[in-house]
Amino acid sequence: MNMGRTQEDPNPPAAPGATGAPAPDPGARYPTWGALRWLLVFRMLILCGLILVFSPAVVDPATGRVDTRFAWSILLVYAPLVLLGGLSLANRWPHRIQQVQIGIFVDILAYTLLMHAAGGIASGLGILLAVAVAAAALMMEGRLSLLFAALASLAIFAQQIYSAMQGDAHATSFTQAGLLGLLFFMVALMSHVLYRRVRSAEALAARRKVDIDDLSKLNDFIIQSIGTGILVADGERRLRLLNRAALDLLGAKRFNTGAALSDLSPELGAWLATQVRPSPPNGRLIHIGDREIRVSLKLLGDYRASGVILYLRDNREVAREAQQIKLASLGTLTASIAHNIRNPLSAMTHASQLLTESPGLTDDDHHLLEIVRRNGARIEETVHSVLQLSSRNQRQPSPIDLAVWLEEFAAEFRERHQLNENALQLAFDADAIAVEADPRHLHQILANLCENALIHGRQDAQPARILIRLDRTGDLGEALIEIIDAGPGIDAATVNEIFNPFYTTTSKGTGLGLYIARELAESNGIRLTYAPAKPQGSCFRLVFSG
Repeated sequence: MNMGRTQEDPNPPAAPGATGAPAPDPGARYPTWGALRWLLVFRMLILCGLILVFSPAVVDPATGRVDTRFAWSILLVYAPLVLLGGLSLANRWPHRIQQVQIGIFVDILAYTLLMHAAGGIASGLGILLAVAVAAAALMMEGRLSLLFAALASLAIFAQQIYSAMQGDAHATSFTQAGLLGLLFFMVALMSHVLYRRVRSAEALAARRKVDIDDLSKLNDFIIQSIGTGILVADGERRLRLLNRAALDLLGAKRFNTGAALSDLSPELGAWLATQVRPSPPNGRLIHIGDREIRVSLKLLGDYRASGVILYLRDNREVAREAQQIKLASLGTLTASIAHNIRNPLSAMTHASQLLTESPGLTDDDHHLLEIVRRNGARIEETVHSVLQLSSRNQRQPSPIDLAVWLEEFAAEFRERHQLNENALQLAFDADAIAVEADPRHLHQILANLCENALIHGRQDAQPARILIRLDRTGDLGEALIEIIDAGPGIDAATVNEIFNPFYTTTSKGTGLGLYIARELAESNGIRLTYAPAKPQGSCFRLVFSG
């Protein structure tokens, strides 16, 4: 989880595609610039120590074994070279490996000369060569570390040979030189083993970091993609995590990690302050703004300081899902018994039609037969409408040119209902709009809406007038179809009920027309909404996403 960031208008992060990707090899960038800085600090500390060792306050001139003037000449050259190495490090030139090689070579040469100035191998300064070899082994590949061990050994023997040629018996000890050279190689080998282990540990740490980063991205992606709102707060009721669905439900665009929950939603903060135990399985209902939010509480521990997780869901969506389950069961039931209903219904309807041809029927008999025929037709329509619920997901999309398609639909609808062009008009505010949808579903949606307008879209004795307008939305340029009538409109008290199944204001309707139209629209990625027309009437809008 990303628990320490500020989120602004969060989008679901891209799905992590690098999970399990190989970690970068640390050895490819070794030695690092940070390691070079530590090497510079180490060399400067040794330089300061050598200056103190060869200072007049420490060196006893009476011994005569230390050539102070020669030692200070070396230090006056060595010190600027060390500082020059620091300048090269600051400029990052030359390459890292070259800087290490130059620095170690200078150190071996300077330490050998200083050892000679201090009286030879007996001075003990030869140990500084072992330090330089160890530094080289820790920062470079094994063969190069052995090369510097060999250079240090050769420098020791060269110094011993030079001292022997000068006749200085006290400064000459080839046995000690050999042992010291052997020490250099042992130090190089052991440091190389340590170097390999350090590199392996860094490689493992790098791989673990990649794995953790990928898991964090995957975790964040999953949380942000969940449709249920998720809110995490600590014991002080300060925000630690909030996904996009929760932001939408709370009507916020951003949140700051660590901000008080009550600042984001006072209603939710006040409710949470009264809770001491988890919510029931179906959660509790809270009014936040104009929404009813169902909140489920999950404690992260036994104490308040452990924090909480809140699951937020729009109560309308919960009710709609329950309704979908009921209707799915209803669709399955009606599909299984449809033929058992239609067969006797067809027989009954056919018998009533034959009976009407009987010459001995009275007017009351004809009236009763008309009631039978009319109600049989209504039962047939109801069964047909309910059966459409089970087939709404059988979508076969294809490209549709809306302008051409609407012309064909309008001509077919006028002919079927015997309407003139004034009764059903087309208005194209945008031409050549192509969408991807199922033509059968779109035809049924438009037919339901237009037939609904024929029934309800008229005033008194005036004939119904329907306008189908094609345009694009102003913000995203999405395709838009509006079906507008000139009727009395829909009462504001019932406008939220018109898309519910089996809701009807007449005794002749089934209450499934608008519900089926919306279901078919959603299965094709179309938003079906209602708005009152101006100055009067109703307007149903179909907005095509993408």
